[in-house]
Amino acid sequence: MDSPTASTTEGSTARIVTSRSSVIESIRGCGLSGLRVNKEDLKKKLSMPKYLRHAIRDSINSKDVNATADRYREGNSAGREEAPEGPMVVFVNSRSGGRHGPELKERLQQLMGEEQVFDLSEVRPNEFVAYGLGCLEKLAGLGDFCAKDTRDKLRILVAGGDGTVGWVLGSLTELHRQGREPVPPVAVIPLGTGNDLSRSFGWGGSFPFAWKSAVKRSLLRAITGPVCRLDSWHLLMAMPRGEVVDPPHSLKSTDDCSLDQGLRIEGELPEKMNCYEGVFYNYFSIGMDAQVAYGFHHLRNEKPYLAQGPISNKLIYSGYTCTQGWFLTPCISDPSLRGLKNIIRMHVKKVNCSEWEQIPVPKSVRAIVALNLHSYASGRNPWGSPKPEYLEKKGFVEAHVDDGLLEIFGLKQGWHASFVMVELISAKHIAQAAAIRLEVRGGEWKDAFMQMDGEPWKQPMSKEYSSFVEIKRVPFHSLMVNGD
Repeated sequence: MDSPTASTTEGSTARIVTSRSSVIESIRGCGLSGLRVNKEDLKKKLSMPKYLRHAIRDSINSKDVNATADRYREGNSAGREEAPEGPMVVFVNSRSGGRHGPELKERLQQLMGEEQVFDLSEVRPNEFVAYGLGCLEKLAGLGDFCAKDTRDKLRILVAGGDGTVGWVLGSLTELHRQGREPVPPVAVIPLGTGNDLSRSFGWGGSFPFAWKSAVKRSLLRAITGPVCRLDSWHLLMAMPRGEVVDPPHSLKSTDDCSLDQGLRIEGELPEKMNCYEGVFYNYFSIGMDAQVAYGFHHLRNEKPYLAQGPISNKLIYSGYTCTQGWFLTPCISDPSLRGLKNIIRMHVKKVNCSEWEQIPVPKSVRAIVALNLHSYASGRNPWGSPKPEYLEKKGFVEAHVDDGLLEIFGLKQGWHASFVMVELISAKHIAQAAAIRLEVRGGEWKDAFMQMDGEPWKQPMSKEYSSFVEIKRVPFHSLMVNGD
């Protein structure tokens, strides 16, 4: 065991509490807790005035805020329209949640109006931010108090997995950059496989069986729940030009390759670099776990009939893990299965410290994870709950989702990872960091595997030059609605 946690008695108690919490979460998810929610009362709380719904729709379709606002500026000329108590916009990933995605979309449209529910295959979050919110802001600027009140009180509900939630959160960061506050907080209906963001903020880990009744309660919690802060992390990847990479949706090509100048780069840099950037909310990882995820995603894309829902996904993922060298293949048989110490140099900025410090990579570690949330791999907590005296000895602090720190830990091999995932032991604690720089050099390795919030990719390696991954906190918080 890599770090002391609670005693055996305390550990048993914790497992009982965890089991009890899981049962309560299941009951809540099935819609069996709380009072009945009246459909008409709920619709009145959620639904915007008709002229605003149509203005938002037309602005997005035409991609012309000014013309749309001018056309609807007389919509509340008499001043009789009022903003609802809890104006809500919903984004639905209709491809998630198995066969329930389209049904859920239809149910939500019945509860608040068709124009307030967007299918992500038809309307992207950034389009809503630019044109939908832009239209409300334009109308508010023209003296429409109903539009202003609606914009100020607006909340967003995302029906999808962690990747979908991250996509919406990332689009909303543009409001910070453009000074367009307030930024709407985000609630969740979990439709993905892991749903760690959803778990972390009290929305549960799976799509409920009795979902038709649960949806009304989720909507009510979404407009009444308290707002919490969440750190988000910017990742910059710089690699020698000429290397081909197929990045996930969360990484975009950028011309800005400026790495932190406070840390000197050892060795020679190539004349030209390719750079990608993105934002993550839960974790970044490199190594065997990302390799397994990469293979699983390709298997699922090649044979989509295997992906019928979260349970089948998890079973296939577990089986696929056993074929990738996590468990049975000796590490010395293939250079690609050796420890990450052979290819990675890691520097971090620790809490309340502005200087970079090199951190040795344990030779046994085959996967390194930088974790933001307390939930990883469908609700596990690999960092554990270290005792205060252990935290003080290691120079760590208690982990929180808005503390400006990432918890960096390592997984050694399949058996170690398995014990960590069932919370018999904690992962190999490496560091807590406010910023991270990874320098990756190939040697005998042809590729490294990386992933960011569940989106994996294969990173080509160069024998001559290093690739760099630099992670820093975004200077403003994302906002989540707590569903507890």
